[in-house]
Amino acid sequence: MVEPALSQLETDALRNDRFHLIQAAPVAGSIGAEARELITSSEDIFVFDQSGRKLIDGPAGMWCVNVGHRNQALADTLHDQAMSLTYSTPWYTSNAPAEKLAQILAERAPGDLNHVFLTTGGSSAVETAIRLVQFYNNVRGQPQKKLLVSRQGSYHGSTYLTASLNGRPRDHDWMDGASELVRKLTCPNPFHRPANLSVEAFEDFLVDEFRKLIAHEGAGRIAAFVAEPIQASGGVLMSPPNYLKRMRALCAENDILFIADEVVTAFGRLGHIFASEDVFGIQPDMITFAKGVTSGYFPLGGVMVSERLFAELRRSNHPNANFVHGLTYSSHPIGCAVAIRNIELLEDGLLEHAREIGPYFQEQLRTLEELPLVGEVRGAGLMAGIECVADAKAENPFDLDLTVGKRIDFHCQENGLLVRPLINMCVMSPPLTINRSQIDMMTDALRKGIEATAQDLIREKLWRPA
Repeated sequence: MVEPALSQLETDALRNDRFHLIQAAPVAGSIGAEARELITSSEDIFVFDQSGRKLIDGPAGMWCVNVGHRNQALADTLHDQAMSLTYSTPWYTSNAPAEKLAQILAERAPGDLNHVFLTTGGSSAVETAIRLVQFYNNVRGQPQKKLLVSRQGSYHGSTYLTASLNGRPRDHDWMDGASELVRKLTCPNPFHRPANLSVEAFEDFLVDEFRKLIAHEGAGRIAAFVAEPIQASGGVLMSPPNYLKRMRALCAENDILFIADEVVTAFGRLGHIFASEDVFGIQPDMITFAKGVTSGYFPLGGVMVSERLFAELRRSNHPNANFVHGLTYSSHPIGCAVAIRNIELLEDGLLEHAREIGPYFQEQLRTLEELPLVGEVRGAGLMAGIECVADAKAENPFDLDLTVGKRIDFHCQENGLLVRPLINMCVMSPPLTINRSQIDMMTDALRKGIEATAQDLIREKLWRPA
């Protein structure tokens, strides 16, 4: 592909020293006056920046461009649906794409998750799930059952309520939240477990911690446990083998709803439409999703809901209780049409391809663990996290330079790769269309980026190899 010339809009933007656009997650010192790198075009697994560099899109946008950039089938679907039915209000009408998508999702979701509420993205999906939990308990006469349990290292959204669930320290340093509603458990990351615990003992500790929390707070006050099967934005954190199954069992024993946040892991990232049952062997009460459902071509998300919960609501003594919740763009016909076509593309070989190439992706990236700066490479399917440490043998967190991830990203871009930096980590989740030779290119760029970063840190006297 020949990179096209910059458009007039892009040229005008580059002439300005500062943008009027408020960027995502700005810092106070540059808020409202920050110019970020322009991405000008894309093709399959590649994006092009303002200088014309061709970069592998390592994060697939933001875990989302699963079928790749510039997919003609999805572009045609966007156009055709817009020229048929552009929009219909979800408040008192419905539309055929939404009805069809709901059926498709129900057929593929595990257990009795036969219903879906469609939203505009991941945050609104998790927010909807929480509001439905609150409504559910109010209607069945348990208004005191409102506490939400999440984990350190988790990420569930950017709205006021969903951000309150987040377990990454930086999410709460300067931001308020509904902390009175949330209890957080230990991050289930074996890499940073206490030195005296085996992985099996660490798993026992985590489950027992939840059991003790239930005993302390009372099962009658805890409404739901919200968990990502893999903690994506925490650094692709992989919990011990039987942890999720045991946590699911504790929830069932204590009338606590289990919400699986599959905003990242669904729609092919782990080789399946939904990963909860197929990969982790659990049947949640709700599953939230977004991102890969449209491969990023249209903002769409949703929450799958158990038939059991709705059956209880219908049997309640409050048949006129109103779940006063909805969004202007819920069940958007264009988004739903794109999601239907996207699922067709996934099931026409891409899911199988992801399952086949995932082990090679993990195997190649794990060769980076031989580098002194790398403490662990972890992941599953087509998602991986690379954590840098001061001392790989001691597994100490890399606390000498909090920009090490950004340094690696800078050097990787020089070698044709865009990564997502997270403090001392880099996460990778390329489009599912990636092939073996492109994985080799990605691994080589990462190796060069990490080695160059190590040299920077040595030269600046910020780090010395053990």
